Amino acid sequence: MDDKKEQRSFDVVGIGNAIVDVLSSVDEDFIKEHQLVKGGMTLIEAERAEALYEAMPPGLKISGGSAANTMVGISRLGGSAAYIGKVNNDEFGDYFNEDMRSAGVSFQGPRTIGGLPTARCLIQVTPDAQRTMNTFLGVSSYLADSDIDERLIASAAVLYCEGYLWDREVAKEAIRVAMNIAKDANSLVALTLSDQMCVDRHRQEWRDLLEDRVNFVFTNETEVKSLFETEDFDSAVDQLSKCVNSAFVTLGPKGSLVVSGNDRIRIAAEAIGGVVDTTGAGDLYASGVLFGLCQGFSLEKSGKLGSLVAAEIISHLGARPVADLSGLVKNGLR
Repeated sequence: MDDKKEQRSFDVVGIGNAIVDVLSSVDEDFIKEHQLVKGGMTLIEAERAEALYEAMPPGLKISGGSAANTMVGISRLGGSAAYIGKVNNDEFGDYFNEDMRSAGVSFQGPRTIGGLPTARCLIQVTPDAQRTMNTFLGVSSYLADSDIDERLIASAAVLYCEGYLWDREVAKEAIRVAMNIAKDANSLVALTLSDQMCVDRHRQEWRDLLEDRVNFVFTNETEVKSLFETEDFDSAVDQLSKCVNSAFVTLGPKGSLVVSGNDRIRIAAEAIGGVVDTTGAGDLYASGVLFGLCQGFSLEKSGKLGSLVAAEIISHLGARPVADLSGLVKNGLR
């Protein structure tokens, strides 16, 4: 993928919201008492986040955020990954820093002192396995161009950007600066569209961005149809193929579609146990694909690897792999 790969320090550097996930098991009464939207994701402010965190039973903390999950997946596959996301110099910022490093991902901030705290997603898991998420984005959504590490981005074969971070002007500019740095360094640029509502908010900007600065895009069926304002999936895919080098479109239980020029490569869904929790499936699919591309795999083989890693993540709770992903690659791609 990169004829100067041996000179690169990292396979992929990711940019996104730096969020600490806090998971606690609760009963139905907790959901009612705190007037939570069961099974949904609600954005909350700092005061609400603090009160809810204090009320939750002791639980599990994990460094998270969509692109952060993808970087962890790449590291667990045996690749080299770094991450840029903004945290505060507080308890949650310390945890995010330590947990990312322990997962094998290079993370060095930026960290801010005072002001908005580190982002967190407070997740209540009820006995029926439903997840209720309350997210406080904190300082993470204010990543600025001054926070972008030019040397770090230039040292990676691929820059991977998270669509969720596109909601604030300051963060948009930071992503544009990062993409320009990657382009100047002959690195490739990947973008995940993240969510249909993100697409609805930023449709035209993202169409322009795909045509101008992005090599690879990760999306799903709903998002790509929203991007081109059509219910005709094939038409949307055809339009997408004209914008980027390659697109990876996840299709849930139908697997995924790899799009490159006139080529349409169908990738079957893999099965590793049952479906327990689909959280992080798209994030880990991207990690498999990106790792494969950085190893020089074909588009089809990279798509299959993405499918294998996604199958592992949906077989258990949480967006962190529990299986040996490097072993999964060896066995699954024979």
